[in-house]
Amino acid sequence: MERVLITGASGFMGSHLSKFLLDKGYDVYGTYFTPTTDKNKVKGKLEECDMRDREKVKEIIERVKPDKIYHLAAQSFPIVSWEDPWYTIEANVIGTINLFESIKELGIDCRVLVAGTSGEYGYVTEEEVPVKETRELKPLHPYGVSKVGQEMLTYQYWKNFGIKGITVRIFNTTGPRKINDVCSDFCKRAIEIEKGKREKFSVGNLETKRAITDVRDVIEAFWLCLEKGEIGEVYNLSGSKVYSGNDILEIIKKLTGLSYNIEVDKKLLRPSEEPVIFGDSSKFKEKTGWEQKIKLEETIKDMLEWWRKNV
Repeated sequence: MERVLITGASGFMGSHLSKFLLDKGYDVYGTYFTPTTDKNKVKGKLEECDMRDREKVKEIIERVKPDKIYHLAAQSFPIVSWEDPWYTIEANVIGTINLFESIKELGIDCRVLVAGTSGEYGYVTEEEVPVKETRELKPLHPYGVSKVGQEMLTYQYWKNFGIKGITVRIFNTTGPRKINDVCSDFCKRAIEIEKGKREKFSVGNLETKRAITDVRDVIEAFWLCLEKGEIGEVYNLSGSKVYSGNDILEIIKKLTGLSYNIEVDKKLLRPSEEPVIFGDSSKFKEKTGWEQKIKLEETIKDMLEWWRKNV
């Protein structure tokens, strides 16, 4: 039985990934630190680990001896990265160095998936989309900068030390248990209105456009990446259709049967924001055979049900 280690297993993606891998018969281990989901509901063998703690990271790698590592642990919110760029860089960049140094020092032969982000590209015009992996990286926030750092580390540890890493630049991903993205925030506000807990529907910029993928499709892509992906490569992982905030709002209205008193909240407006985020995933699809299966309407329906149970 192959052993896998998921760093950040109690995060949104990690919690879905652990169940997916257990269902496939893997022996699943995971780390958590400041969980964004209920860690008691996450499947697998979990223990607390701050990725900035070099000795703890090494001790876990030595004990688990994983065949595959899914490196998802990160400070992953752009807004938080403006408020605390120091922690963002330490957790994401130093944490990744600690992971690769542990693998190198212990001589562990494993494949490593490193979670990148579409935020590495920065400001992309509508003429440039869907953006390809060859496009210049100019991130607009410390979070994006930290992910460029992770990606470069992954490449250099492969070229210099033979550590088998692959980076996936993940575009907007959502689904049940997601917090702090437009689909999740809108679904939560809709259910709060449905339950009489709020009156106004607060929004930010409704004109920005995002290609959106269901987390369950993304998790399958992670698995395919380490099964079929080329070591040292970088792949875009993006939805195939673009939605604006208005489009998402209309889907929610249709599914709930409610109309809303919309108000723009200045606190929800970012100092700089990409007008469109949409990636070309053809390289990844050609290599692995991955296809997006779940439509956004189904995703939002499931998210509304999740918030009904959790508001």
